[in-house]
Amino acid sequence: MASSPVNLKTCHARSNSLPSRPHPAITQLDEHLRRLRASESGSSSSLSICHKLSGLQDVHDSVDKLLQLTLTQRAFVQEHHQKWAEELSDGSLRLLDLCSIAKDALSQTKECTHDLQSIMRRKRGDEMALKNEVRKYFSSRKVIRKAIQKALKGMESMCADKKHESLALVSMLREVEAATLAVFESLLSYLAGAKSKSKSSSWSLVSKLVHPKRVASAVEVIETNELEMLETALHSLDNQKTRKSEYSTHFENVQNFVGRLESSIEDLEERLECLFRLLIKTRVSLLNIFNH
Repeated sequence: MASSPVNLKTCHARSNSLPSRPHPAITQLDEHLRRLRASESGSSSSLSICHKLSGLQDVHDSVDKLLQLTLTQRAFVQEHHQKWAEELSDGSLRLLDLCSIAKDALSQTKECTHDLQSIMRRKRGDEMALKNEVRKYFSSRKVIRKAIQKALKGMESMCADKKHESLALVSMLREVEAATLAVFESLLSYLAGAKSKSKSSSWSLVSKLVHPKRVASAVEVIETNELEMLETALHSLDNQKTRKSEYSTHFENVQNFVGRLESSIEDLEERLECLFRLLIKTRVSLLNIFNH
């Protein structure tokens, strides 16, 4: 997923489409891309992904400003090449499709999480009703996960390296596409759940949060995948046979996990919706330039 940074000086030396001194909009876009690349190694928590989505918003906001410049539009017209014009157009459409898939996955996860929260409030003392709802939750999540895994598999062909173009604008827009794909991969992987991590290691942190005598560090909590943590706790709630007092304590903590996840999903939805609108603007701008 990683892409090498655009060397603006090299690109400008090879193309007369842009001035030798970078326009402030180009410098700003390059800076936002640099910051986004620096965040790629972040944790799998919703907080980390929200930070990446915010960085991606800055990137695409800069792209929109760049595409509105007369010098940008002139450069595309002067060096118009049908092949990369189609690639950039198709790429913008792929990003919109992936964003829509992520939005749907978030919405569906939010819905089944809300249903789980509702039954926990209404059927607090009904252990059997709760276990049925937990199984229903996992059934819904299985459908969501299957759609996400299909999307992730389809992303593999999108990440193939493209041939270097002499036009700096094309190189930058391709890097933006690669950076966007990387963030979408992080988001979709978060929503699918980190299945590669063992249940025992996942449960170790859950145990620290559930049992007051076991303390989890602030860093551990912040960097934890909330969805994975909740689902590990739900598996335990569904499978363990505990005394009533222990079940009650466990129930309270699982309910807190659900509430925390709902809040995280709302934050992700808000940022993803803003990004979706920016992706639409980028696609419209590209189509207007190419059809000029």
